[in-house]
Amino acid sequence: MPTASFLRCALAVLGIAVAGPALAHPHVWVVAKAELAYEGGKVAGVWHSWTFDAAYSAYVTQGLDTNKDGKLSPEELQGLATENTTNLAEFGYFTKLKVAGKEQAFAEPREPRMAMDGDKVTLSFLLPLKASAAQGRGVAAIEIYDPTYFVSFGLAEGADAVGLRGAPSGCAVTINRPKSNGPQTADAGKPMSEAFFEALTAASDFGAQYANRALVACP
Repeated sequence: MPTASFLRCALAVLGIAVAGPALAHPHVWVVAKAELAYEGGKVAGVWHSWTFDAAYSAYVTQGLDTNKDGKLSPEELQGLATENTTNLAEFGYFTKLKVAGKEQAFAEPREPRMAMDGDKVTLSFLLPLKASAAQGRGVAAIEIYDPTYFVSFGLAEGADAVGLRGAPSGCAVTINRPKSNGPQTADAGKPMSEAFFEALTAASDFGAQYANRALVACP
């Protein structure tokens, strides 16, 4: 997909309107939590919980307080939750999962939910695998990131940022956070231009250097 189209789609999916010249990347910030889900001893999917920044949250929830009570209920946010998880399929849900060295394919998301806490909205959903994967004594590796760095994903603080649900006894998680907090300068003292980012596609995988990774090892 051409990058310009990718950005337009991302803007539409995420509900962001940019007036005038685009701002430097990233445009949206997410604090993420994840749980690797097991069924019958096999990896079955990923439970995601993404808390968006206040600016995005304010924009995307405009007009959703249908009963005008000054609060946004999960019921009022349900349509947005369903639409967002469906549309994010185009971007691979910003998730890569390998089990015993083999990259896994995802089925359609389930149980999408949104909730407002203070000035930030959180999207949660189950991202199931098309087929459960046997891990054995191999490693399950999950990465959460946007290849074009349009969206900045950062794992929540604490060891529970990535957890396990229904995992065999003895499985343990190791979290690896990106060493860099943002794009490096292309030249000394000169930040990367927006044109640089507009030239990126998902295949460029620029955002991989800012990926949040978790490794799950089982005995």
